[in-house]
Amino acid sequence: MREQAIHWETPGASRVPFAVYTDEDRHKKELERFFYKSHWSYVGLEAEVPKPGDFKRTVVGERSVIMTRATDGQIHVVENVCAHRGMQFCRERHGHKKEFVCPYHQWSYSLQGDLQGVPFRRGVRQDGKVNGGMPADFDPKDHGLTALKVATRGGVVFASFDHNVEPLEDFMGPTILKYFDRLFNGRKLVVLGYNRQRIPGNWKLMQENIKDPYHPGLLHTWFVTFGLWRADNKSELRMDAHHRHAAMISTRGSAGQATGQASQVTQVSSFKESMQLHDASFLDIVPEGWWQMEEQMPTAVMMTLFPSVIFQQQVNSVSTRHIQPDGHGAFDFVWTHFGFEDDTPEMTERRLRQSNLFGPAGFVSADDGEVIEFSQQAFETKPEHRMLVELGGRDVGETDHMVTETLIRGMYEYWRKVMEA
Repeated sequence: MREQAIHWETPGASRVPFAVYTDEDRHKKELERFFYKSHWSYVGLEAEVPKPGDFKRTVVGERSVIMTRATDGQIHVVENVCAHRGMQFCRERHGHKKEFVCPYHQWSYSLQGDLQGVPFRRGVRQDGKVNGGMPADFDPKDHGLTALKVATRGGVVFASFDHNVEPLEDFMGPTILKYFDRLFNGRKLVVLGYNRQRIPGNWKLMQENIKDPYHPGLLHTWFVTFGLWRADNKSELRMDAHHRHAAMISTRGSAGQATGQASQVTQVSSFKESMQLHDASFLDIVPEGWWQMEEQMPTAVMMTLFPSVIFQQQVNSVSTRHIQPDGHGAFDFVWTHFGFEDDTPEMTERRLRQSNLFGPAGFVSADDGEVIEFSQQAFETKPEHRMLVELGGRDVGETDHMVTETLIRGMYEYWRKVMEA
């Protein structure tokens, strides 16, 4: 089958055809160009594999991979595909092993992915002669697991099947790197827990969702009512030079609920002036020194690193959100909530409590999953149509306000270039 031809109404990226989300052949082309070539993908945190022998199974695109810490203390990422018959041999999500053994024929591999054992490699002696075995020129060095290129920064681990990929810092670019280093500033990370949800929508829709400052104060009652993310908050939208990565930065009003310009907020149906918290500790927000950036103290920074991950700071809650595609119409969304080794017990409790605002059963993000599902349903029934992303104009550029869809236009400008669309 060939990918469906799609028609763009404009030369730019302000009108995105629904067919971008609905064609399986185009999806496979995306995997190849965005996940398997020329891009870095998030695979985890160093804190998830603290000791030699620790491992985590995850994915790059739709390919299963394993992040390991080997006996030399180094982190490796290998493909979860046996070199013999191609079985995905590792089934546990996390664990500790001295070696990996494929259960099918018990080929064994080191934590770096080197082949170290092949049963009956030299055959079996019967009746005075040797039967079977591998060919005489079989060399285990040629049959290890596929190893990915690995880069770490600030305790975060990235990998790429493309060993010629540009350096991670160049991939992020100086603007996004500045916000990345603000969050991952060298302090040792501590994993606090995970959420996992499956969303029946195209994977790009989650990248869009976190590049979209238009919806939080309209869709999310919690955000606008308690001042965590509103159109009248001081804000910035920043991008890398390719417009593929982005950061949305917002500073919450000092008084929280019902602050700011009431004339702008009370006209929004999601604003509920009478809404009160039964447990006020959910808004027990304590400013942290690392928030400071030049003359600002942002209370929310949402970074999208294309194509695979979102880095979140929402007040004291910090997490990574890993996008794991599964066909053109679904993806798994895995949250890793973390803190820092030097956090006080009170701050750790605060981070855990505020993490309940998000995730599949959170006060906020269940809405995102729902609107993505309903959007995908519409795309599938009307693939010849298109969506409009023209708030703030049709051009692409950074802004100091939220009333724009410029970050989405920037992403699809990049998408069109790479996909030759």
